[in-house]
Amino acid sequence: MDLSGAVFLSLGCLMLQFADGELDYISQGQGMQLQGNFSIAGLFPLHYTNGPSAALPALGPCNEGTPNKHGFHLLQAMRFAVEEINNSTGPQPLPGVKLGYQLYDICSVPASVLATLDLLKQQYQSPSTPETEGEPNYNNSQTAVAVIGPDSSSTSFTPAAFLGAYLVPQISYEASNEMLSNKFLYPAFLRTIPSDKNQVAAMIQLLIRFNWTWIALLGSDNDYGLQGMQSLSQQAPDYGICIAYQGIIPKYSDDTIQIMGNMVESILTTKVNTIVVFSSKSKLKDFFPFVIERNVTGKVWIGSEDWSVATLISGIPGIHTIGTVVGVAVKSAAIFGFEEFERKVVEASMQHSDTQVSNVTMSPDNDCLQSTDLYSLARKKFSLEEYDITSSYNVYTAVYAVAHALHQALGCDSGECQRRRVYPWELLSWLKEVRFSLHNTSVYFDVNGDPPTVYDIVSWVWRGTDWSVRVVGSFSPDPITLTVDADQIKWHDTGDPKPVPLSICSPPCPRGNKKLLTGQHTCCFDCQACPSATFLNISESTTCQPCLPEEWAPPKSEQCLNRTVLLLAWDAPLSIALLFFLATCLLMTSSSAIILLLNLNSPVAKSAGGRTCLLMLAALTAAAMSSLCHFGQPSPLACILKQPLFIFSFTVCLACITVRSLQVVCIFKFASKLPPAYDKWAKKHGPEFTIFLLSITILLISVLRVAVNSPQPSQDLNFYKDSIVLECSNTLSPGAGLELAYVSMLSILCFSFSYMGKDLPANYNEAKCVTFSLMVYMVSWMSFFTIYLISRGPFTMAANVFAILFSVLAFLAGYFLPKIYIIVLRPQMNTTAHFQNCIQMYTMSKP
Repeated sequence: MDLSGAVFLSLGCLMLQFADGELDYISQGQGMQLQGNFSIAGLFPLHYTNGPSAALPALGPCNEGTPNKHGFHLLQAMRFAVEEINNSTGPQPLPGVKLGYQLYDICSVPASVLATLDLLKQQYQSPSTPETEGEPNYNNSQTAVAVIGPDSSSTSFTPAAFLGAYLVPQISYEASNEMLSNKFLYPAFLRTIPSDKNQVAAMIQLLIRFNWTWIALLGSDNDYGLQGMQSLSQQAPDYGICIAYQGIIPKYSDDTIQIMGNMVESILTTKVNTIVVFSSKSKLKDFFPFVIERNVTGKVWIGSEDWSVATLISGIPGIHTIGTVVGVAVKSAAIFGFEEFERKVVEASMQHSDTQVSNVTMSPDNDCLQSTDLYSLARKKFSLEEYDITSSYNVYTAVYAVAHALHQALGCDSGECQRRRVYPWELLSWLKEVRFSLHNTSVYFDVNGDPPTVYDIVSWVWRGTDWSVRVVGSFSPDPITLTVDADQIKWHDTGDPKPVPLSICSPPCPRGNKKLLTGQHTCCFDCQACPSATFLNISESTTCQPCLPEEWAPPKSEQCLNRTVLLLAWDAPLSIALLFFLATCLLMTSSSAIILLLNLNSPVAKSAGGRTCLLMLAALTAAAMSSLCHFGQPSPLACILKQPLFIFSFTVCLACITVRSLQVVCIFKFASKLPPAYDKWAKKHGPEFTIFLLSITILLISVLRVAVNSPQPSQDLNFYKDSIVLECSNTLSPGAGLELAYVSMLSILCFSFSYMGKDLPANYNEAKCVTFSLMVYMVSWMSFFTIYLISRGPFTMAANVFAILFSVLAFLAGYFLPKIYIIVLRPQMNTTAHFQNCIQMYTMSKP
């Protein structure tokens, strides 16, 4: 049956007690009640309920269960706090006001529900009246203004809902479930133990700290365990943590023995080395014997705060063999004088017999609201452990929070409290505002009713079978800060220094290797190296991401690198040498032009073409100047002029040489055979027109090429994987091919006509020189194109410039330098008589 059944049965029992008049709050047993002006109710688990009845919604006798020493210490902490406040020798929080208490034994969920209904019944039967308004409620002083407890989340949900409906403030000391922070559902719930939300964050940070990514997750079958396990399983994937196995620890019974055994087998099957256990100690104590029986050793167990420092777990026989226990614990704090107080309680209990009653009335017929003899429990002399002290401090803090809220509600700042009634809803508003220091610790509640959170990270230490807890770190959620001294942890119960145990599914991939998932978990994978031009982003470890076009990466890279920019820089040593070469060519062409211009009417100048020579030298100068477009970063103008300027200029030069060679051949070899059309062509400026036609044709081709597909500065990202070649686009376009074909055809014509004149008079025999110039020109450009096909770096760009300048120099040396040589150094050969003599000798030699 579910919790609703328990509520209805408890309500039925309560109604019977109302009818019989037997439900009286002072019938709680010896030491369970104290009269005062204002009463605080306390809900504490003084017994563990054993047997089948624990699973039933009906309320079984609590005093027939096993005494709960931890609950006994919690109850004593409340009594101690109340008496300390009442008997304070210093500045009293509530001067002139005495606090009282009502204590309930809540051994089960039905017991906590029934205790809550009893408290609400007192509120219902104690309405304020005009006569008592403004005075302390001495006639009904046991009406609780606040409730301390219960101990666990499972036993807190229903009381929190009931009390919240009437705005009766409730402060729990051990209920840590995150859902209880919902103020819409539980408006009057506060607590002095941190929320499980922060505990889950601490556990995740602990797993991250030691790189435990392959884990098992266990949770107890109650609200505490289920909610904590759900929260951790939802957040774990965000931090790269894979949960290989999840199991819910059921309550021990004959039906669940096999289930617990299977859970242990599943943990072994998944081969995890770290197990996170989010469980209440009462459920976990029946599970660990199965772990010990199966001889599970060498594991790391991450414990939640409810069991990580509990002697109920550490006292299980053989528990020291399971491995390393690292847990989250509420930060420990001492209560000064508390141990002495409990010692006096034990002494007082020894002075009372089991049947003696002290200022209380017993109701043996009260079967629903259980009676408990506190003195009988005290005589058992329960040991006080560190875990008990920590939780007791939460109770102690809760009582002081109520006292400080009453202090504000009664206006006690003046040194004397007002004598008036304080309603629970009124006290709740003051509780939300309290802020005080208790033993150098700040106490307050946030908007969710939660306290400031600081956890201790603890580790179990075994010396043989002697158990102790060692604080090895701390955790704070705002901001998230985890500090752990790993050297203080004794891994796997050995005293020797050992590395941190591994708990991973697959070893980390080498740098630059992506993960290939091999299953449903992201922690299980194979590794594959990232290829070149890609990199492995740490946040996307399963994908090799491509680099940007301007970047590159070698194989197995984790980042992209900037590509090297390749260009023929102006200040590079090779560029400076080429610029000197260019200057030399320009000096030679300009000097030759000046010399020919000054001797334009000489026979040598006329035989070379006269004014046509000046046009040729101007064309060669423009061709040489086109090499400047190859230096530095390409610009739109440079890209447009680079190829067309050279091709047009060089074509003009070739056209002049071709026409000149044709004229000489025709005059000397075909004069008698030429038709009259040649004479008209020669006399009607045919040579000049031919040169113009040949030149304008290549100009039109170049203009059309630029207009249709204009070259633009571009980046070649494909030729080199690690470099960017800055060049002009459309270098090898169809238009460029047509230009090249035209120039090649003209070069062949020029070579043919020059070769035909190989036996002409020496002054007119230019075949050898022109042939040599054309050979040099062709070899230089064939060499460049070969280099261009295999390389695109600065050397290739320099080879282009060198081919241009070498072509210019070849024609300058082959065609013009012999004539400059005669004009300057052999003036006797630059006469009309010398030329006529050469012609006569050629004519005489012909048959």
